[in-house]
Amino acid sequence: MNPYDPNEQPGPHLVAETLGVSEVTTLNTTYRPSSPLYRAATRVIGAAYELDARHDQVTRAAKDALRLLEPVGNGKLGGARVSYAILRSSIPKLGDLLTQQDRAYDHLVEAISAYRRLLPESGTEHSTVKALEADQELGAGRDDDWAIAGDRRLRALEAAEAGGLRFHQSALYGHAYVSDSRRPHTAPQVWPQTAQRLVADGLLHQDTSESLYRPGQLLSLTPQGEVALREARTATPRVNAALIRSNAPAGPGLVADSAAVPVAWTANTASRSR
Repeated sequence: MNPYDPNEQPGPHLVAETLGVSEVTTLNTTYRPSSPLYRAATRVIGAAYELDARHDQVTRAAKDALRLLEPVGNGKLGGARVSYAILRSSIPKLGDLLTQQDRAYDHLVEAISAYRRLLPESGTEHSTVKALEADQELGAGRDDDWAIAGDRRLRALEAAEAGGLRFHQSALYGHAYVSDSRRPHTAPQVWPQTAQRLVADGLLHQDTSESLYRPGQLLSLTPQGEVALREARTATPRVNAALIRSNAPAGPGLVADSAAVPVAWTANTASRSR
């Protein structure tokens, strides 16, 4: 469960919801300071708390504006002229703060995306094979082809097959993310853009009868998606074997053995002939 209240700490809440972490401040502690992941994680932490600071400023400014309007709302018009004069200066300030809050939110989303791009892919051993398979299946000319590049397509299909994969939209900021209801404290290695592309391609079904916020809309394989997943899994051993054959050097032992075969065959043949 996300430990951060979105109404009080929207920055850490977004990080925890997207990355499946319970403590945002420790996001960079598992990396060396020289590591790109350390720098990316540190940027996420800073952006999260920057959004919190902007959120607090907006909240205070909005409360001040409401306090000034309260006498007017209660029919006490004696100080209305003074209240209006103060509001004329406070409302533009509130608008500026809202703009800064929006920028801080965009900065945090960019920081999270940059961090996720640096995370090691699951199944590193077969990542090259899966990338080759996916590249062969991609259609040209699509603006969102990057969403199914590498092994992202296969990984999303496998996650949907395992069950529990859900597509969400944040009620606070409207951003999309994917969760695994079987492992609520672990963010699945599936991008929301990948899920959206596979739904558009007819490989995943999105249950729109459920809420986008809670519990999220369940993603499941369509019959077409099941076929695509089977074909991808069947192709993996073939591509892997082809890569091994293409990379295997011809050693001296192989040459010696191949040369020895005709000699042995000739000797045996001659013996049988005698």
